[in-house]
Amino acid sequence: MATEAARAVEAILMVADRPVPPQLFAQLLELQLDQVTAVLDELMASYEVEDRGFILTEVAGGYRYQSHPDQAPYVERFVLEGQSARLSAAALETLAIIAYKQPISRGQVAQVRGVNVDGVVKTLEQRGYITEIGRDPGPGNPSLFGTTDEFLAKLGLASLADLPPIAGFVPGADVVEQLEHGLRADIDAETAAYVADLAERADAVAAADEADDADDDLPGSEAAVGEAAAHDDVSGGDVPDDGEVATADEVATADEVATADEVATADEVATADEVAPADEAPTDDTPDR
Repeated sequence: MATEAARAVEAILMVADRPVPPQLFAQLLELQLDQVTAVLDELMASYEVEDRGFILTEVAGGYRYQSHPDQAPYVERFVLEGQSARLSAAALETLAIIAYKQPISRGQVAQVRGVNVDGVVKTLEQRGYITEIGRDPGPGNPSLFGTTDEFLAKLGLASLADLPPIAGFVPGADVVEQLEHGLRADIDAETAAYVADLAERADAVAAADEADDADDDLPGSEAAVGEAAAHDDVSGGDVPDDGEVATADEVATADEVATADEVATADEVATADEVAPADEAPTDDTPDR
């Protein structure tokens, strides 16, 4: 016979619209957390023994009832009957990328899928499957997205660690090679020869350009030699070295520029005799009145 606590747990689970965490059970039933856990484990075991069409399972940090996996075909028929609001293939791809690579920004998802994902991300947010969980510290600080408890509940998972390994969905090397071979275009012999000729011409032009650039950069090129020869013809002689630019004999000496004899002396400018002495200065001849 079920205990009062077990019956209370069953009643709460029947009306709950989302997984109920054990802490909430403990608060409602006024029991210790370990006691609540024991009651839940007992109920889970009893349903398995009785081979019911439903099970009690732990998902998204809480407990809820869900259909037994063996009854999936019947449940699928019931759910899909008249079902119209289903996620598109693009939405499912985007949701899978976010689930396995979270936290991730819109731009990073778009790089993986190769298309704009703004509309799909908005739809997944409205459905409650993803939410903004942070900001990228990079340029622009874009929003980073991750999955929600609603996502775990929809998939019947207790945590993201229960997601199936992604390695199982990656094709092998032989499959990848076949896909690449199928994407290659078939080219006839004439087109292949034309493409090869264009490639050879492009290589020849590039080689010629590199050779011209090398000649221009060479210090001892013919252009530089001819330029030096032309300079010799104009100047009429060799270009002097740094030491031959000017010698002591070629530079006017201080005596040639101005000697002491050529410079007017102080006597020629004004002598003491030529300057009126102070006593020869005109006197005041104005008669006294």
